[in-house]
Amino acid sequence: MDQEESKGSIVAASYAPQQGDPGGGIPVLDLASKEAVEGVRPEIAGEPSTSQGLTESSVVASEDYSVFTTNQKRSIIVAGSFAAWFSPMTGSIYYPALNQISRDLNVSSSKVSLTVTTYLIVQGLAPMMIAGFSDKAGRRPAYFICFTIYIIANLALALQNNYIALLLLRMLQSGGSSGTVALANGVVGDCVTSAERGKYVAFATLGTLLGPTLSPILGGLISQYAGWHWIFWFLLILSCAFFIPLALFLPETCRKIVGDGSVPPPTLSANLSDKWRFQKRQKKGILVDQAKQAELRKNYRISVPNPVSTLVVFTDFESALILFATGVGIACFYAVSTGASSAFARLYGFDDLYISLMFLPIGFGSVISAFTTGKLVDWNYKRHAKRLGFPITKNRQTDLSDFPIEQARMQIALPMLILGAAAVAGYGWMMDHKISLAGPVIMLFIFGYCMIASSQCLNILMVDIYPGKPATATAANNVTRCLLGAGASAAIVPMSDAMGNGWAYTILAIIFALSTIGPLASMKYGIQWRKAKKEKERRRREIREAKRDRKACESV
Repeated sequence: MDQEESKGSIVAASYAPQQGDPGGGIPVLDLASKEAVEGVRPEIAGEPSTSQGLTESSVVASEDYSVFTTNQKRSIIVAGSFAAWFSPMTGSIYYPALNQISRDLNVSSSKVSLTVTTYLIVQGLAPMMIAGFSDKAGRRPAYFICFTIYIIANLALALQNNYIALLLLRMLQSGGSSGTVALANGVVGDCVTSAERGKYVAFATLGTLLGPTLSPILGGLISQYAGWHWIFWFLLILSCAFFIPLALFLPETCRKIVGDGSVPPPTLSANLSDKWRFQKRQKKGILVDQAKQAELRKNYRISVPNPVSTLVVFTDFESALILFATGVGIACFYAVSTGASSAFARLYGFDDLYISLMFLPIGFGSVISAFTTGKLVDWNYKRHAKRLGFPITKNRQTDLSDFPIEQARMQIALPMLILGAAAVAGYGWMMDHKISLAGPVIMLFIFGYCMIASSQCLNILMVDIYPGKPATATAANNVTRCLLGAGASAAIVPMSDAMGNGWAYTILAIIFALSTIGPLASMKYGIQWRKAKKEKERRRREIREAKRDRKACESV
């Protein structure tokens, strides 16, 4: 018997079902591992007692934040990350083809740029609908909705040849793909504690970083050698090839549906291998906590997607400050990306393929940033915890009410915000004076690194302060950055034409730098704000419960 099986048998022995136990025939997902059973109390492991029954088993199984193993967490998060890849990739793959589309459809560059703006607007608004839905109905049904819409839109885009159709279908395409970004961060919040969140966010953001890195090159190659329509054929084929295995094998992770992963999901959230997993767990004698399953099923419901839960996030002052800082950084990214197509073509005479290569510096900086920043974030969290004597236990989520989580995250984010703003201004003036190509390339690399580093820290913080609703918090983040990005992408070309690249990007850089005021305030008052919000929520809950009790008494 190997080590994992022996540990599983210890747990199983401690709650072997008695004859007639109603839960005796129901197994759990085959996801428990060494991590899921570490922490079994000595008295349970040493002297199993059938009198403890199923209740004791649930105590042992539920101590960990998640029953998923480290490798399973990584696999799930990487799958969610590459699902999220379709959103930024679909936006960026389009940039090198803007000039060709303008010629083929006989419309101005400004009109073609409008398809980028509307894409970003929908990219910001659509996750508000899908995030709240996924927090209640589960991640898997939400993925099904997103990819169904996305696949239909790609097919229609590949067949159309009209500007209005292009504009409207790009909005539909954005609506399908953009919800996956919120879902990716929702999966991280489902599986990972605050102490480990930094390194796992690197996996979660991998897809969204590779999108802007690789897709412009793909778009440049496809549009130059096959025509811009084939961009959408490519997206159609790729999305179908990815979605089929995702739908078949990705497990449900939403904590309101499967808890820590030990409760079987409802039929609509089940994957192809669930039945096999249940049978395997049953053979080991590991049962489902029936009380927990009943409680989760009582609150389970599939409702019409509603943006209200996301809009509520904006009413929280601390959240609004963090969201604005994140949004401005991403807005600068979209401004640089949108302006680069016309700027490099005009100033350096580049064709679509060479223009696409100019997105590589931002992409390389972003990817390097994702993996280095995650480690820095976790290190700083542990440094603060050690200084304050704050306990950290692997795979256990702790109460952050009195922990300076804002300082732990912002101390990494703030220097990156300032340096990123300087890189934006530097890029603008170098383009304005048309200096050696090495100058803009270096500035783009620095900007890509700093933009992702600051964004990653702020995204993690949003999930930290909304522990029960990670997808909703990410959707609010997405709304801000996409709406600001839409405005920046629409404004950058007219601004550059009117005042030159130097002053246009300097204005963006100043706004970028000023956005640090919010994070600074959050560092100082964050704990106080969170406690006040928690107390306010407690009072509201008491009022709701009192009303419910009063109605129950009246009905009697």
